Amino acid sequence: MSAYDSDIAPVAALLADRTRAAMLTAMLGGLPLAAGELAKVAGVTAQTASAHLARLLDGGLVTVIKQGRHRYYELTSADVAQVIEALSQISPPIEPRSLRQSRQAEALRQARTCYDHLAGRAGVELFAGLCDNMLFDPDACDLTAEGEERLSRFGLETAGLRRARRRFAGPCLDWTERRPHLSGALGAAITTRLIELRWLERGRVPRALVVTAEGGRGLRETFGCVLDEPVARAS
Repeated sequence: MSAYDSDIAPVAALLADRTRAAMLTAMLGGLPLAAGELAKVAGVTAQTASAHLARLLDGGLVTVIKQGRHRYYELTSADVAQVIEALSQISPPIEPRSLRQSRQAEALRQARTCYDHLAGRAGVELFAGLCDNMLFDPDACDLTAEGEERLSRFGLETAGLRRARRRFAGPCLDWTERRPHLSGALGAAITTRLIELRWLERGRVPRALVVTAEGGRGLRETFGCVLDEPVARAS
């Protein structure tokens, strides 16, 4: 393979800016965000945020959704999210400077979205439960026959997920737990279903999720995923 098969320099240059990095990380939540929201996250003016978002649009890292006079931004694909998550694994952690930041960091460690799938401790324990109970084969990166049946009872139709343009399923190394959680179309579908059942609720901290009491019981009984009591919502 030639060293020039892929030109990674333009993408690396876009990521090598703290303002753009902060906005891209905020978009890992999987929800479209307005320019004003992203400006607040990055601690810059609306004008500065718009300039950075224009560069991210030109570079293909984000896309824009227009609703009337409003514009909302989101990551272009799960591939972009995976790159950002991978960079987090080799980057130094940001040390909390206040009790509030410490609580927010703990909420993200417990459960959060990694673009559109479950990450944090809840995510890695869910993946471990799937593997330990022979519902998912990590070597084949596929469900077992029992896993297919269990997810059907859970309310998921996996045949459609297999036809998706993205990878069906696979491990994604969690940057806070240093253990894998489940990604791909399957990971996204399970996370969506968990939110529909209100086993997971969105927390007050961007990207954070809270495992409800019902969710804790459901995850244990359905997937063999054992978690501590639900964490308090960070403010």
